[in-house]
Amino acid sequence: MPKVYVIIVTYNAMKWTESCFSSLRKSSVPVHTIVVDNGSTDGTQKYIQENFPEVNFIQSETNGGFGTANNTGIEIAHKEGADFFYLMNQDAWIFENSVQKVLDAYIAYPEPEKLGILSPMHLDGTEKRFDLHFENYLGKETKHNRLFSDIFSGEIQPFYEINFVNAAHWFIPRNAIEKIGGFNPYFFHGAEDYEYINRVHYFGLKVVVCPHSKVVHDAKVQSFAKTENEDEAYNLQQRRLSIRMQRETRYLNPGYNYIIKNEKKEFYSNIIKLRLKGNKSESDFYLEQYKYFQNRFKEIEGLRKISLTAKHPFLKLD
Repeated sequence: MPKVYVIIVTYNAMKWTESCFSSLRKSSVPVHTIVVDNGSTDGTQKYIQENFPEVNFIQSETNGGFGTANNTGIEIAHKEGADFFYLMNQDAWIFENSVQKVLDAYIAYPEPEKLGILSPMHLDGTEKRFDLHFENYLGKETKHNRLFSDIFSGEIQPFYEINFVNAAHWFIPRNAIEKIGGFNPYFFHGAEDYEYINRVHYFGLKVVVCPHSKVVHDAKVQSFAKTENEDEAYNLQQRRLSIRMQRETRYLNPGYNYIIKNEKKEFYSNIIKLRLKGNKSESDFYLEQYKYFQNRFKEIEGLRKISLTAKHPFLKLD
């Protein structure tokens, strides 16, 4: 039986703790569970330690973010001989056969050594529908993998390749961890899964979803509909934050031709062109972005070098 280690990062997770950890106990494939807590203040630590003593509970001295905490768990699991690393969100749980079905897909894949990430199918908290964001990721890929057509015709395959799936439920083989490494510490929370998957693709590994395996991700947002009371200023702020993080993810992508002087030229050009067109707001936004990145260009360059040349990027496995 392969050694499967479930790694969960917690931060004020009481709402989901019982559902999450009780489900792991019921897994038909025995799992070892590591929790790295990032400084919960709602009693999460005590509840897990008292009610789930089988969990290897690690209390972070500081909150280094989602990716850094996962890296801590990965290093421990690797040292203990993990064959597979199951990274799972705190607001998530599994069913009895979820892990077994992912393992079945791994075995069925023609070249399992080329798999970087396997993901079950994410349901929302009702356990009846897809998690909305997961469904969106699937929808972008159907013109390539025909998943929805196969579901409709009743001819579902054990796996389908996909470009991206969020890190709520990632099942990663040991060889992939050793090749890709851990999460980039640049991100505290928000785009670390995009950055990681960029590296998975860069190193020639695949991301697949496993439609015979179902799990739950009880994410907060389950509607893209706008409400009457939306704060336009807040929404603009969030859109611009998203644009900045997309740029950071692009810079950190090892497949991107990152040359600092060229990135600076792009900023200068946009700032000037938008100002000449009378779009002061957008010009000012590019100026703010430039000031933000001015002190980060070299840091990003260094992190890219680690991604490309380190033996196990961002992990201490030896």
